[in-house]
Amino acid sequence: MHPLFQPLCHSLRNRFLPGGRPSLRTLGLALFGLALTVGLYLVSLKVVGYFHRQSELGVFLSLRIFQMAWVIIFAMLIFSAMVSGVSTVFLSRDNEIFQAGPVPAGELYLMRYLTTWLYTSWMMVVFSLPVFGAFGAVFQAGPLFPPLLLLAVLATAAIASGIGLSTIIVLVTLFPAKRTKDIVVYLSLLFSILLFLAFRLLRPEELADPDKFPDFMEYLSALQTPATPLLPPSWAANLLTAYLREQQVDWLLAALLLLTPLVLFFLGQWLMQRFFFAGFSKAQESFGGHRNFAPPPANASALGWMLRKELKTFGRDSAEWSQLFLIGALVVMYLYNFKVLPLDRAPMATEHLGNLIAYANIGLTGFLIASLSARFVYPSIGAEGEGFGLIRCAPISLRRYLAYKYCFYLIPFSLLALVLLIASNHLLGIKGPMLWISVLTGLIITAGVVAMALGFGAWHADFTIENRAAVQGSFGTILFLFSALALTLVIIGLAGFPAYRCTRSWLGRTPLSALDLALSLAMLLAIIAGTAAISAWCLRRGLRKLAQSA
Repeated sequence: MHPLFQPLCHSLRNRFLPGGRPSLRTLGLALFGLALTVGLYLVSLKVVGYFHRQSELGVFLSLRIFQMAWVIIFAMLIFSAMVSGVSTVFLSRDNEIFQAGPVPAGELYLMRYLTTWLYTSWMMVVFSLPVFGAFGAVFQAGPLFPPLLLLAVLATAAIASGIGLSTIIVLVTLFPAKRTKDIVVYLSLLFSILLFLAFRLLRPEELADPDKFPDFMEYLSALQTPATPLLPPSWAANLLTAYLREQQVDWLLAALLLLTPLVLFFLGQWLMQRFFFAGFSKAQESFGGHRNFAPPPANASALGWMLRKELKTFGRDSAEWSQLFLIGALVVMYLYNFKVLPLDRAPMATEHLGNLIAYANIGLTGFLIASLSARFVYPSIGAEGEGFGLIRCAPISLRRYLAYKYCFYLIPFSLLALVLLIASNHLLGIKGPMLWISVLTGLIITAGVVAMALGFGAWHADFTIENRAAVQGSFGTILFLFSALALTLVIIGLAGFPAYRCTRSWLGRTPLSALDLALSLAMLLAIIAGTAAISAWCLRRGLRKLAQSA
């Protein structure tokens, strides 16, 4: 084994195979992840099967969704690789050791490339395989579909990592050293624009409206024509689509998926050898900041100072706050999807379909909150680093420290959930009980997920991490994501009874019976009590771990 890969291999082995054998928590995590993967596969199987059974038009629509998913995943992987590449390639602390070695820049790039590909792509690989695999089951694809799917997923992730790292190496050499980390701001803006353009090129609102085409054959032709044939995700989508429909392998597309990662790797390796030392040297220069310190106000409260500390810590790290541009772009596209839904041409009543979509939107909002919590809330305690010792010396208890952290993150996450739920319900024309049920359920999920993220983050806090993105592939992050998704699904399932009863009574213009009202209130109280108990348990577990580590 190459010495550069020994730290990563030893870290993974100690994390998942302590003592050379799987631990109970590793086995439990594997079973938990397997259950979620199976559940995701079954849900995808049912949705894709529904489209497939409708008509030939439903088949074309399902394949179009298949292509859209590849483009969006590819764009998100590029952005993730670029954000992670700034810190891992140029700002990593072990670069000084490698330079003193000396370690050839080509070998260093190989290590950075593989680790970036692993940490930024594992979640996409794990969760996309069951979703895309459902297409193979519905279309009754042949035996070559699983290896072709695995090739397409891994090659697409490798291409995205190569593009992201190569772009970072070039851009860091062009920007001044004190702007090395601020470059992520421009990358975020660029990514938002490219993602929006790619989404617009797919013209999803026209695909939902056959009336926009002169005749039905032109509409079917538009569904079959790839919107971005020159992009790698289109190669993967077209390769699999051709095999799904005709049981034929397009060897040209397979060769492109195999060779493009190699070409991008050697290109990135050449760029690393040519420009790395110049970019690394600039990264060591001073940021040139200057500020006069002033004594704190006499009436400063612990809560106020903690909130100020969190805001300054967040604002000083451009790799963190620059992602707000991406979140804004995702929110716009998320709400845009509801605006272009053709509810007036649906086979069922518009009110019934709108309420059904509004209820499903609660789960989508919960999944988004969980993913953002894994990115921002979970690593917030470990990101304190050596400064956590100062917090322990301050006249504030760990309990109050966690409480202040929770308040800091709960407020913006709750506002985000409210914006998504209220705006989407407005676009769907939702009124009555479903509006209040979706908002209340979304806030309960948000409060529980944020508390779980903070508790798991304290439980598995790593104060030696160099940046928050470095913990995305850790054991604690995986465990938190699985637990948060499970909590969201359980709450959605339990809230189904009061949502159905209240909405049916509202649409039928009939009063809600006393029994239904009592059962609905009991179910709501059970959801609140259960979420509060789980949140309190996670926070207490994290608190005990922090007290022991201190």
